[in-house]
Amino acid sequence: MPLVNTTEMFKKAYEGGYAIGAFNVNNMEIVQGITSACEELKAPVILQVSAGARKYANRTYLMKLVEAAVIECPDIPIALHLDHGPSFELCKSCIDDGFTSVMFDGSSKPYEENVEEASRVVEYAHKYGVTVEAELGRLAGVEDDVKVSDDKAQYTDPDEVQDFVTRTGVDSLAIAIGTSHGAYKFKPGQKPKLRLDILQEVSDRLPGFPIVLHGASSVVPEFVKMINDNGGQMPDAIGIPEEMLREAAKMAVCKINVDSDLRLAMTASVRKYLAENPSHFDPRQYLGPARDAIKAMVEHKINVVLGCAGKA
Repeated sequence: MPLVNTTEMFKKAYEGGYAIGAFNVNNMEIVQGITSACEELKAPVILQVSAGARKYANRTYLMKLVEAAVIECPDIPIALHLDHGPSFELCKSCIDDGFTSVMFDGSSKPYEENVEEASRVVEYAHKYGVTVEAELGRLAGVEDDVKVSDDKAQYTDPDEVQDFVTRTGVDSLAIAIGTSHGAYKFKPGQKPKLRLDILQEVSDRLPGFPIVLHGASSVVPEFVKMINDNGGQMPDAIGIPEEMLREAAKMAVCKINVDSDLRLAMTASVRKYLAENPSHFDPRQYLGPARDAIKAMVEHKINVVLGCAGKA
């Protein structure tokens, strides 16, 4: 099965009350761990690449890794998506490279400028059968090149949603309802809360339209503890409760982004292995368990949060 765009994925997810996992990839072990889990559970998957990942791993290497995954996992739909594309030029470059989905992130721009540039991306992408995600509202937090302070964060305004989608022609929309990028989503003592009322209002205004949640890692305490127990320093790392994400997936949310939880699982595994095996220096010795940790994390997300097992 060749790479697919997200159209059919999201249609089935919306109708079925589940979400597709969009997992960020940066190297071979991460790609292998994600796709191995999805192949075993017969789950559709979105492999997404940030601008930072493209700089780190090289665009050609990443494309070839994803092409290898498609060959190794022929029974599941795989989409290749650009995460947080800040410009038309980057979106175009990814489309030209073979991406099947791109996100134009103009959420930091004035509304009319966001509309204009998103429309330009849509016009180019749709010529090649590539789906486009955009964003309204701004999430706080830090992840790769995305850095938004708490005072700059803002919830999505439902009054803008219908106008934006109608004028731009985007295929899905990331909204801000209380999620946050990175591993430090909330201050100590602050209770995480998703504004499901905003999600419902957006859904009412755009029935059947797929919504996306960014910054949706749960920052699993077990891995934070493992990191801290093995020389790490991650005090007060707090994420989104998984039951809230599952509730959103039963509504209009068809795509849930996961990055920080993969990083935590991988880092925790490597730290623990090296602490327990101080004489080892072969990267395969610690990257093998790290790949297994990625796989286990993705399996957990599919079963507990996304609900997309058996939907391939």
